[in-house]
Amino acid sequence: MLQTFFCTDAHTGQPVGFSLAASGKTCSQASLGLLGLMEGAGITKGLVLADKEHFTRRLAEYFADHPGLDMLIPAPHISSVTRRFDTLEYHRLWAGYAIAEATFRFKGFPTTYRLLVQRQGERPEDYRYKGFLTTSARPARDLLTHIYDKRWSIEEFFNFEGDMGWNRAVTFNLNIRYGKGSLALLAQAATHQLKSKLPRPYRDWSASTLAEKVQTNMEGDISIKEDTIVVTYYRDHEPLGLRDHYTNISGQLESKNISPKIPWLFDFKLQFRFK
Repeated sequence: MLQTFFCTDAHTGQPVGFSLAASGKTCSQASLGLLGLMEGAGITKGLVLADKEHFTRRLAEYFADHPGLDMLIPAPHISSVTRRFDTLEYHRLWAGYAIAEATFRFKGFPTTYRLLVQRQGERPEDYRYKGFLTTSARPARDLLTHIYDKRWSIEEFFNFEGDMGWNRAVTFNLNIRYGKGSLALLAQAATHQLKSKLPRPYRDWSASTLAEKVQTNMEGDISIKEDTIVVTYYRDHEPLGLRDHYTNISGQLESKNISPKIPWLFDFKLQFRFK
């Protein structure tokens, strides 16, 4: 089994990076590699939301040693966690929901972490508990009721953007998979920027729908004038509002101190025309 480990931005739902591993690598080993990849990309601050399989001492130690990064990880139902549920003092937030807080240490190691517990149900016989481990100093209420829900943005990413190349492995060859995944990240970034400029209904479309209804349904032609590639669009650009964003694109880039030349296209510039 070929494993893919992903990190997405919980606010935008877009991928930050990914790594591949063979079946012999543990979740902790692969996740530490992914965190190192993020650190190399300059991501040294923030809150990392993860799943139960990330509840390991090695990962917890990483966050303890990197104070700029915090973690919020669900705790599995193991005795060292569950035996404390009934002994905690809970603060009731609303009917059927209360939270409590304690400390937690992995056996044989001195580092102390915050253990947050949510209790659901009004009567003792109906109580259901769920624990979380965190290094964040934010209030427990914010972490459990407002922040952790953003963890599911990665599920939405695979649901809406899977056709970009993430829903099929095609081959187990690591080099080919890395190449395909890297190209998919570039396509993802470009498509995300395009979607952010389109009218609201288009922004919520899946990758396959956007490709079918927009990207493969445009009529136009391409020509070259001196040092510029001229892309001319006909018809369907009006409802998309493309003219407002892409007219004089070279000038727009220069105004932001970005070179309008495309290095992998022999330094040609790009110009859009709409008819």
